[in-house]
Amino acid sequence: MEIVDQITNVQLLNQFWIILLFLIPIVLISRTVVAGTRYSPILIIVIFGLAMGFLLESSGVSTPGLENFPFIDLMAKTTIIALTVSFFVGGQELRKILGKKSLESDDMVVPSDEEVILGTSRTQLFFILRAFFLLFGIQGLMHIILGTGSEDMLASYYPLVAWIGLVGAVILIDNKAKITDKHQYLRKGVFEIVAIIGILMGSYYVAQAVAPIIALPQIFFAMMIAAGLGAVFYQWTFGPTLRSLLFAGIPVVLAANFLIGGSRISDAFAIPGVNAVLVYGFFGQLLWMFGGIALIMFFAKTANARNLAPGMAGALSHSGLTGACTAGDFGKTAASRAPIMINIPFFGHVFVFSVLAVSAERGSLWMGPALIIVAVGIGLTILSLINLRKSNNEDRKEVTALMQFSFGWQLCAVFGGLAFLGMSSLSMDYGAMAQASAISHFGLFAAIQEGMFGSEAATLIPFIFSMPFLVHPLVFFMFGKAMENGGEMPVKPVYVMALIGLAGIILSLFV
Repeated sequence: MEIVDQITNVQLLNQFWIILLFLIPIVLISRTVVAGTRYSPILIIVIFGLAMGFLLESSGVSTPGLENFPFIDLMAKTTIIALTVSFFVGGQELRKILGKKSLESDDMVVPSDEEVILGTSRTQLFFILRAFFLLFGIQGLMHIILGTGSEDMLASYYPLVAWIGLVGAVILIDNKAKITDKHQYLRKGVFEIVAIIGILMGSYYVAQAVAPIIALPQIFFAMMIAAGLGAVFYQWTFGPTLRSLLFAGIPVVLAANFLIGGSRISDAFAIPGVNAVLVYGFFGQLLWMFGGIALIMFFAKTANARNLAPGMAGALSHSGLTGACTAGDFGKTAASRAPIMINIPFFGHVFVFSVLAVSAERGSLWMGPALIIVAVGIGLTILSLINLRKSNNEDRKEVTALMQFSFGWQLCAVFGGLAFLGMSSLSMDYGAMAQASAISHFGLFAAIQEGMFGSEAATLIPFIFSMPFLVHPLVFFMFGKAMENGGEMPVKPVYVMALIGLAGIILSLFV
């Protein structure tokens, strides 16, 4: 028996090296493929992640869901950790914009530009590795502190998971980057880890406390707390923890989810109702993404990526665009605006998640409030387009108008889509999965992953969420063309894809 336990221990320890060799190469390969272009690596993460997951399952190495690779599932559920950092930065940027604060640029760190892998500099490689260890360690520590996951096969290994992850994260600092004060930089990194853990603990306990009144998911309170702290500590210059999670946190999380999603390709199509969900998710990506861009282009008369990228990232809480913007793929202006736009719609999630919580209990969409919210969203969207058109390229006016658009279009997309799906034969949980995938909505994805719509939806959501990402070659191709054209996106293809999306979701009613 002792020998069996030793073998089991060794196998579980080997799991760590397996996921390190699975996830990090996906991120690095994606950067290599797009090296020398203006395209985002997220595009390639989609393709390689899904392909590798499918190969693992189809070759017999694993089963659907990659159940024999439990650490991949652990990493896939770290969405809230990566987003907490974006929420904090969003709070900072909001305070600067609303308070008219102008701060000096951060020169604490000058990254090394030595290219160690094609498309990835030395400092960027350290950011990617550090993000991996941070997500791994913080997730393990949270399970220990909160007492969650006690029934998992990994439960007894969470202390070791936390130790390996956090120790690795602390020491992974690029020694060739020019750091003005190394001790202060290291202290900042440790303090940021403690702060993230504190936010996650606070949001969890608040969510548990209000659950008897309204079942809002933890991610909503994480956003509120993190954005509030960002507004208070708007002068905080980033340490290595924030820098690495902003740069690589979302790509690593997406890679893990795409691996799991790819492994479910073979068996998921046999589940009744999944085909309709996938058809809606695929064409919904075209409609809500390019439909929103088309509105901005036609009515606001702007086609520049500095507006389109952060505007749509916020308007859809879009995981792919969020990751690309915060990583700097669409320029510094989009990178600074994206955290603001991501935060703004989340203030409306008190309505989103309250209505969805009631809907989940009813088993159908609470239609009256949903239609009222859509009407409010339409009004805000119209107002935002008028203000954006009048902005005359002024930064403050553009940001204000984009904040209005992010809020308004998100309300239209989430509840307009759910109301549309209410006309179909899909159940509420399948409708929620379809809408989450149709707009790549990080918040709704995380809520479903937490079990808001039951265990079946929580199991299927990585696959459902992953598949419409196959539309992302079009999305990132268009944004890539914009970056190659001085930031200006081609207009006519956007209108065509929006119309294709509209026709496609109508078709999904009959699948």
